[in-house]
Amino acid sequence: MLIERARSEGLQLSGEGGLLQQLTKRVLEGALEGEITDHLGYDKHDSEGRNSGNSRNGTRAKTVLTDVGPVEVKVPRDVAGTFEPQIVKKRQRRLTGVDEMVLSLSAKGLTHGEISAHLAEVYGAEVSKQTISTITDKVMDGMAEWQNRPLDRFYPVLFVDAINVKIRDDQVANRPIYVVMAVTAEGHRDILGIWAGDGGEGAKYWLHVFTELKNRGLDDVLMLVCDGLKGLPEAVETVWPRTIVQTCVVHLLRNSFRYAARQDWDKIAKALRPVYTAPSQEAAEERFLEFQEAWAEFVPFLRFDVEIRKVVCSTNAIESVNARIRKAVRARGHFPNEAAAMKCVYMALMSLDPTGKGRKRWTQRWKAPLNAFQIEFEGRLTPTTN
Repeated sequence: MLIERARSEGLQLSGEGGLLQQLTKRVLEGALEGEITDHLGYDKHDSEGRNSGNSRNGTRAKTVLTDVGPVEVKVPRDVAGTFEPQIVKKRQRRLTGVDEMVLSLSAKGLTHGEISAHLAEVYGAEVSKQTISTITDKVMDGMAEWQNRPLDRFYPVLFVDAINVKIRDDQVANRPIYVVMAVTAEGHRDILGIWAGDGGEGAKYWLHVFTELKNRGLDDVLMLVCDGLKGLPEAVETVWPRTIVQTCVVHLLRNSFRYAARQDWDKIAKALRPVYTAPSQEAAEERFLEFQEAWAEFVPFLRFDVEIRKVVCSTNAIESVNARIRKAVRARGHFPNEAAAMKCVYMALMSLDPTGKGRKRWTQRWKAPLNAFQIEFEGRLTPTTN
Protein backbone atom coordinates (compact mmCIF):
# COMPACT_ATOMS: atom_id res chain seq x y z
CA MET A 1 0.00 0.00 0.00
CA LEU A 2 2.82 2.38 0.88
CA ILE A 3 4.66 1.59 -2.36
CA GLU A 4 1.51 2.21 -4.43
CA ARG A 5 0.95 5.48 -2.58
CA ALA A 6 4.57 6.47 -3.18
CA ARG A 7 4.14 5.83 -6.89
CA SER A 8 0.84 7.67 -7.20
CA GLU A 9 1.61 10.64 -4.95
CA GLY A 10 5.34 10.92 -5.51
CA LEU A 11 6.07 10.15 -1.88
CA GLN A 12 9.76 10.63 -1.10
CA LEU A 13 11.83 7.67 0.05
CA SER A 14 13.63 9.30 2.99
CA GLY A 15 13.15 12.36 5.16
CA GLU A 16 10.21 13.38 7.33
CA GLY A 17 7.03 11.61 6.26
CA GLY A 18 8.96 9.57 3.70
CA LEU A 19 8.34 5.96 2.74
CA LEU A 20 11.04 4.55 5.00
CA GLN A 21 9.73 6.39 8.05
CA GLN A 22 6.16 5.20 7.43
CA LEU A 23 7.33 1.65 6.81
CA THR A 24 9.37 1.72 10.01
CA LYS A 25 6.35 3.03 11.91
CA ARG A 26 4.14 0.21 10.64
CA VAL A 27 6.72 -2.47 11.35
CA LEU A 28 7.26 -1.23 14.92
CA GLU A 29 3.55 -0.87 15.65
CA GLY A 30 2.89 -4.32 14.18
CA ALA A 31 5.59 -5.82 16.38
CA LEU A 32 4.22 -4.04 19.46
CA GLU A 33 0.73 -5.33 18.70
CA GLY A 34 2.16 -8.84 18.48
CA GLU A 35 3.86 -8.37 21.85
CA ILE A 36 0.72 -7.31 23.67
CA THR A 37 -1.21 -10.17 22.06
CA ASP A 38 1.34 -12.62 23.48
CA HIS A 39 1.16 -10.86 26.84
CA LEU A 40 -2.64 -10.99 27.08
CA GLY A 41 -3.09 -14.34 25.38
CA TYR A 42 -5.72 -13.28 22.81
CA ASP A 43 -5.99 -11.22 19.62
CA LYS A 44 -7.51 -7.79 19.44
CA HIS A 45 -11.35 -7.87 19.54
CA ASP A 46 -11.24 -11.62 20.32
CA SER A 47 -14.11 -12.81 22.53
CA GLU A 48 -11.64 -14.84 24.61
CA GLY A 49 -10.57 -11.59 26.18
CA ARG A 50 -13.85 -11.03 27.95
CA ASN A 51 -13.56 -11.39 31.71
CA SER A 52 -9.92 -12.47 31.33
CA GLY A 53 -8.77 -10.17 34.11
CA ASN A 54 -6.75 -7.93 31.82
CA SER A 55 -7.38 -6.26 28.48
CA ARG A 56 -6.12 -3.61 26.07
CA ASN A 57 -6.34 -0.02 27.23
CA GLY A 58 -5.70 2.05 24.11
CA THR A 59 -2.31 3.39 23.08
CA ARG A 60 0.08 6.19 23.88
CA ALA A 61 2.10 8.09 21.31
CA LYS A 62 5.86 7.97 21.57
CA THR A 63 8.59 9.31 19.30
CA VAL A 64 11.72 7.21 18.93
CA LEU A 65 14.89 7.97 17.02
CA THR A 66 15.66 5.34 14.36
CA ASP A 67 18.17 4.92 11.55
CA VAL A 68 15.74 6.69 9.20
CA GLY A 69 14.98 9.58 11.55
CA PRO A 70 12.42 10.26 14.30
CA VAL A 71 9.34 8.04 14.08
CA GLU A 72 6.15 8.43 16.10
CA VAL A 73 4.67 5.09 17.13
CA LYS A 74 1.55 4.14 19.06
CA VAL A 75 2.50 1.90 21.96
CA PRO A 76 -0.37 -0.30 23.23
CA ARG A 77 -1.26 -0.38 26.93
CA ASP A 78 -3.14 -2.83 29.14
CA VAL A 79 -5.54 -2.20 31.98
CA ALA A 80 -3.39 -3.92 34.61
CA GLY A 81 -0.29 -1.97 33.56
CA THR A 82 1.80 -5.13 33.42
CA PHE A 83 2.71 -4.96 29.73
CA GLU A 84 6.46 -4.42 29.25
CA PRO A 85 7.23 -4.01 25.50
CA GLN A 86 10.63 -5.23 24.33
CA ILE A 87 10.77 -3.84 20.79
CA VAL A 88 10.43 -0.29 22.09
CA LYS A 89 10.97 -0.48 25.83
CA LYS A 90 9.55 1.92 28.38
CA ARG A 91 11.52 5.18 28.52
CA GLN A 92 13.53 4.10 25.47
CA ARG A 93 13.94 6.97 23.02
CA ARG A 94 16.45 5.47 20.62
CA LEU A 95 16.55 2.15 18.85
CA THR A 96 19.76 0.11 19.00
CA GLY A 97 20.95 1.08 15.54
CA VAL A 98 21.20 4.74 16.54
CA ASP A 99 23.38 3.95 19.56
CA GLU A 100 25.64 1.85 17.36
CA MET A 101 25.85 4.68 14.85
CA VAL A 102 26.86 7.18 17.54
CA LEU A 103 29.52 4.81 18.89
CA SER A 104 30.88 4.17 15.39
CA LEU A 105 31.11 7.88 14.56
CA SER A 106 32.74 8.63 17.91
CA ALA A 107 35.30 5.84 17.41
CA LYS A 108 36.21 7.36 14.05
CA GLY A 109 37.19 10.60 15.77
CA LEU A 110 34.09 12.79 15.41
CA THR A 111 33.39 15.09 18.35
CA HIS A 112 30.02 15.08 20.09
CA GLY A 113 29.12 18.33 18.34
CA GLU A 114 30.00 16.87 14.94
CA ILE A 115 27.94 13.74 15.61
CA SER A 116 24.95 15.85 16.66
CA ALA A 117 25.25 17.95 13.49
CA HIS A 118 25.57 14.81 11.34
CA LEU A 119 22.41 13.22 12.75
CA ALA A 120 20.50 16.48 12.28
CA GLU A 121 21.71 16.90 8.69
CA VAL A 122 21.27 13.32 7.48
CA TYR A 123 18.33 12.07 9.57
CA GLY A 124 16.63 15.28 10.68
CA ALA A 125 17.01 14.14 14.27
CA GLU A 126 17.88 16.51 17.11
CA VAL A 127 20.25 14.67 19.46
CA SER A 128 21.99 16.74 22.10
CA LYS A 129 25.67 16.49 22.89
CA GLN A 130 24.71 15.35 26.40
CA THR A 131 22.68 12.47 24.96
CA ILE A 132 25.61 11.47 22.77
CA SER A 133 27.87 11.57 25.81
CA THR A 134 25.41 9.34 27.67
CA ILE A 135 25.47 6.83 24.81
CA THR A 136 29.26 6.71 24.64
CA ASP A 137 29.53 6.44 28.43
CA LYS A 138 27.92 2.99 28.13
CA VAL A 139 31.17 1.61 26.77
CA MET A 140 32.94 2.23 30.09
CA ASP A 141 31.46 -0.89 31.72
CA GLY A 142 32.65 -2.98 28.80
CA MET A 143 36.03 -1.31 28.94
CA ALA A 144 36.53 -2.24 32.61
CA GLU A 145 35.68 -5.89 31.88
CA TRP A 146 37.98 -5.90 28.83
CA GLN A 147 40.86 -4.31 30.72
CA ASN A 148 40.71 -6.96 33.48
CA ARG A 149 39.98 -10.06 31.38
CA PRO A 150 42.20 -13.14 31.87
CA LEU A 151 45.01 -13.50 29.34
CA ASP A 152 46.63 -16.46 27.61
CA ARG A 153 49.51 -17.97 29.54
CA PHE A 154 51.85 -17.43 26.60
CA TYR A 155 52.32 -15.00 23.70
CA PRO A 156 55.14 -15.25 21.12
CA VAL A 157 55.61 -11.47 20.72
CA LEU A 158 54.56 -8.30 22.54
CA PHE A 159 54.78 -4.85 20.98
CA VAL A 160 54.73 -1.98 23.48
CA ASP A 161 54.51 1.76 22.98
CA ALA A 162 53.07 4.90 24.55
CA ILE A 163 51.33 7.87 22.94
CA ASN A 164 50.74 11.29 24.48
CA VAL A 165 47.29 12.85 24.83
CA LYS A 166 46.36 16.23 26.26
CA ILE A 167 44.27 16.03 29.44
CA ARG A 168 42.92 19.00 31.37
CA ASP A 169 42.74 18.47 35.10
CA ASP A 170 43.94 21.69 36.69
CA GLN A 171 45.72 22.61 33.48
CA VAL A 172 46.22 21.04 30.06
CA ALA A 173 49.24 18.72 30.02
CA ASN A 174 50.54 15.77 28.02
CA ARG A 175 49.86 12.39 29.59
CA PRO A 176 51.13 9.05 28.25
CA ILE A 177 48.69 6.29 27.31
CA TYR A 178 50.51 2.94 27.45
CA VAL A 179 49.47 0.34 24.87
CA VAL A 180 50.44 -3.35 24.77
CA MET A 181 49.70 -5.40 21.66
CA ALA A 182 50.32 -9.15 21.48
CA VAL A 183 50.62 -11.65 18.68
CA THR A 184 48.84 -14.86 19.70
CA ALA A 185 50.09 -18.38 19.05
CA GLU A 186 47.56 -18.51 16.18
CA GLY A 187 48.93 -15.37 14.57
CA HIS A 188 46.13 -13.01 15.62
CA ARG A 189 46.48 -9.46 16.94
CA ASP A 190 45.29 -8.91 20.50
CA ILE A 191 45.39 -5.57 22.36
CA LEU A 192 46.02 -6.64 25.95
CA GLY A 193 45.19 -3.29 27.57
CA ILE A 194 45.67 0.45 27.85
CA TRP A 195 46.90 2.42 30.84
CA ALA A 196 47.04 6.15 31.60
CA GLY A 197 50.27 7.26 33.25
CA ASP A 198 51.40 10.45 34.99
CA GLY A 199 54.12 12.69 33.61
CA GLY A 200 56.34 11.33 30.84
CA GLU A 201 56.74 7.76 29.67
CA GLY A 202 58.90 5.83 32.13
CA ALA A 203 60.31 2.34 32.67
CA LYS A 204 58.94 2.32 36.22
CA TYR A 205 55.37 2.57 34.96
CA TRP A 206 56.07 -0.08 32.32
CA LEU A 207 57.09 -2.38 35.18
CA HIS A 208 53.66 -1.75 36.71
CA VAL A 209 52.00 -2.62 33.37
CA PHE A 210 54.02 -5.83 32.94
CA THR A 211 53.28 -6.90 36.49
CA GLU A 212 49.55 -6.42 35.91
CA LEU A 213 49.74 -8.52 32.74
CA LYS A 214 51.49 -11.27 34.66
CA ASN A 215 48.82 -11.13 37.36
CA ARG A 216 46.19 -11.58 34.64
CA GLY A 217 47.82 -14.87 33.64
CA LEU A 218 50.62 -14.00 31.19
CA ASP A 219 53.57 -16.15 32.30
CA ASP A 220 55.81 -16.32 29.24
CA VAL A 221 56.75 -14.10 26.27
CA LEU A 222 59.34 -15.01 23.66
CA MET A 223 60.19 -11.49 22.44
CA LEU A 224 59.18 -7.96 23.36
CA VAL A 225 59.68 -5.19 20.81
CA CYS A 226 60.00 -1.59 22.04
CA ASP A 227 61.30 1.82 21.02
CA GLY A 228 64.45 1.73 23.13
CA LEU A 229 63.26 3.47 26.30
CA LYS A 230 66.04 3.49 28.88
CA GLY A 231 65.43 1.00 31.70
CA LEU A 232 62.69 -0.91 29.89
CA PRO A 233 64.77 -4.10 29.30
CA GLU A 234 65.41 -4.30 33.04
CA ALA A 235 61.65 -3.93 33.72
CA VAL A 236 60.93 -6.78 31.32
CA GLU A 237 63.58 -9.00 32.90
CA THR A 238 62.07 -8.45 36.34
CA VAL A 239 58.72 -9.88 35.23
CA TRP A 240 59.70 -12.31 32.43
CA PRO A 241 63.39 -13.26 32.84
CA ARG A 242 63.51 -15.40 29.66
CA THR A 243 62.03 -12.75 27.36
CA ILE A 244 64.28 -11.28 24.66
CA VAL A 245 63.97 -7.49 24.31
CA GLN A 246 64.40 -6.13 20.78
CA THR A 247 64.80 -2.41 20.14
CA CYS A 248 63.10 -1.04 17.04
CA VAL A 249 65.71 -0.54 14.32
CA VAL A 250 63.79 2.43 12.92
CA HIS A 251 64.00 4.23 16.26
CA LEU A 252 67.73 3.53 16.48
CA LEU A 253 68.23 5.04 13.03
CA ARG A 254 66.25 8.13 13.99
CA ASN A 255 68.27 8.51 17.17
CA SER A 256 71.52 8.33 15.21
CA PHE A 257 70.40 11.23 13.03
CA ARG A 258 70.50 13.56 16.03
CA TYR A 259 74.26 13.67 15.80
CA ALA A 260 74.40 14.73 12.16
CA ALA A 261 73.18 17.55 9.94
CA ARG A 262 69.91 17.09 8.07
CA GLN A 263 71.62 16.92 4.70
CA ASP A 264 73.64 13.88 5.85
CA TRP A 265 70.71 11.76 7.07
CA ASP A 266 70.26 9.86 3.82
CA LYS A 267 73.97 9.03 3.71
CA ILE A 268 73.93 7.81 7.31
CA ALA A 269 70.87 5.64 6.69
CA LYS A 270 72.59 4.09 3.66
CA ALA A 271 75.79 3.48 5.61
CA LEU A 272 73.91 1.81 8.50
CA ARG A 273 71.82 -0.46 6.33
CA PRO A 274 74.56 -3.14 6.14
CA VAL A 275 74.45 -3.35 9.94
CA TYR A 276 70.79 -4.24 10.35
CA THR A 277 70.68 -6.39 7.19
CA ALA A 278 73.85 -8.35 8.02
CA PRO A 279 73.54 -12.16 7.78
CA SER A 280 74.87 -12.70 11.31
CA GLN A 281 75.90 -10.94 14.48
CA GLU A 282 79.56 -11.38 13.60
CA ALA A 283 79.09 -9.76 10.21
CA ALA A 284 77.16 -6.88 11.77
CA GLU A 285 79.91 -6.25 14.30
CA GLU A 286 82.43 -5.90 11.49
CA ARG A 287 80.39 -3.06 10.03
CA PHE A 288 79.44 -1.57 13.37
CA LEU A 289 80.64 1.99 13.83
CA GLU A 290 77.84 3.57 15.87
CA PHE A 291 75.01 2.44 18.16
CA GLN A 292 77.47 1.36 20.87
CA GLU A 293 75.19 2.24 23.76
CA ALA A 294 72.15 0.48 22.24
CA TRP A 295 74.04 -2.48 20.80
CA ALA A 296 72.82 -4.99 23.40
CA GLU A 297 69.17 -4.28 22.57
CA PHE A 298 69.86 -4.08 18.83
CA VAL A 299 71.56 -7.41 18.08
CA PRO A 300 69.02 -10.03 19.35
CA PHE A 301 67.08 -10.32 16.09
CA LEU A 302 70.29 -11.00 14.09
CA ARG A 303 70.49 -14.55 15.43
CA PHE A 304 67.08 -15.46 14.07
CA ASP A 305 65.69 -16.64 10.77
CA VAL A 306 64.85 -13.92 8.24
CA GLU A 307 61.12 -14.57 8.76
CA ILE A 308 61.46 -13.60 12.41
CA ARG A 309 63.64 -10.62 11.62
CA LYS A 310 61.00 -9.07 9.36
CA VAL A 311 58.35 -8.95 12.08
CA VAL A 312 60.40 -8.00 15.16
CA CYS A 313 62.95 -5.52 13.82
CA SER A 314 60.58 -2.56 14.28
CA THR A 315 57.50 -1.39 16.17
CA ASN A 316 55.58 -0.76 12.93
CA ALA A 317 52.90 -3.25 13.96
CA ILE A 318 51.86 -1.19 16.98
CA GLU A 319 52.59 2.13 15.29
CA SER A 320 49.74 1.43 12.85
CA VAL A 321 47.42 0.95 15.83
CA ASN A 322 48.67 4.15 17.44
CA ALA A 323 48.03 6.03 14.21
CA ARG A 324 44.34 5.15 14.52
CA ILE A 325 44.34 6.28 18.14
CA ARG A 326 46.03 9.58 17.26
CA LYS A 327 43.43 10.25 14.57
CA ALA A 328 40.63 9.92 17.12
CA VAL A 329 42.51 11.90 19.77
CA ARG A 330 43.48 14.73 17.42
CA ALA A 331 39.84 15.61 16.73
CA ARG A 332 39.27 16.33 20.45
CA GLY A 333 42.23 18.62 20.96
CA HIS A 334 42.29 17.82 24.67
CA PHE A 335 40.14 15.92 27.17
CA PRO A 336 38.48 17.21 30.35
CA ASN A 337 39.73 14.25 32.38
CA GLU A 338 41.51 10.90 32.22
CA ALA A 339 38.28 8.89 31.89
CA ALA A 340 37.27 10.80 28.75
CA ALA A 341 40.68 10.19 27.18
CA MET A 342 40.62 6.47 27.99
CA LYS A 343 37.09 6.14 26.60
CA CYS A 344 38.19 7.71 23.32
CA VAL A 345 41.24 5.44 23.02
CA TYR A 346 39.24 2.33 23.90
CA MET A 347 36.56 3.07 21.31
CA ALA A 348 39.22 3.64 18.64
CA LEU A 349 40.78 0.27 19.47
CA MET A 350 37.44 -1.54 19.36
CA SER A 351 36.82 -0.26 15.83
CA LEU A 352 40.18 -1.32 14.39
CA ASP A 353 38.96 -4.17 12.20
CA PRO A 354 35.20 -3.87 11.55
CA THR A 355 35.19 -6.21 8.51
CA GLY A 356 37.53 -8.88 9.88
CA LYS A 357 39.85 -8.61 6.86
CA GLY A 358 42.68 -7.34 9.03
CA ARG A 359 42.54 -10.51 11.14
CA LYS A 360 42.96 -12.65 8.03
CA ARG A 361 45.94 -10.58 6.84
CA TRP A 362 47.59 -10.86 10.26
CA THR A 363 47.15 -14.63 10.37
CA GLN A 364 48.68 -15.00 6.91
CA ARG A 365 51.55 -12.63 7.68
CA TRP A 366 52.52 -14.39 10.90
CA LYS A 367 52.26 -17.98 9.63
CA ALA A 368 55.92 -18.23 8.51
CA PRO A 369 57.38 -16.33 11.51
CA LEU A 370 55.48 -18.54 13.97
CA ASN A 371 56.84 -21.63 12.25
CA ALA A 372 60.33 -20.17 12.65
CA PHE A 373 59.62 -19.40 16.33
CA GLN A 374 58.50 -23.01 16.78
CA ILE A 375 61.92 -24.21 15.64
CA GLU A 376 63.96 -21.57 17.48
CA PHE A 377 62.09 -21.79 20.80
CA GLU A 378 61.32 -25.49 20.86
CA GLY A 379 59.27 -26.41 23.90
CA ARG A 380 57.83 -22.91 24.52
CA LEU A 381 55.73 -22.31 21.41
CA THR A 382 53.34 -25.25 21.54
CA PRO A 383 49.52 -25.60 21.63
CA THR A 384 49.67 -26.64 25.28
CA THR A 385 51.14 -23.28 26.30
CA ASN A 386 48.24 -21.26 24.88
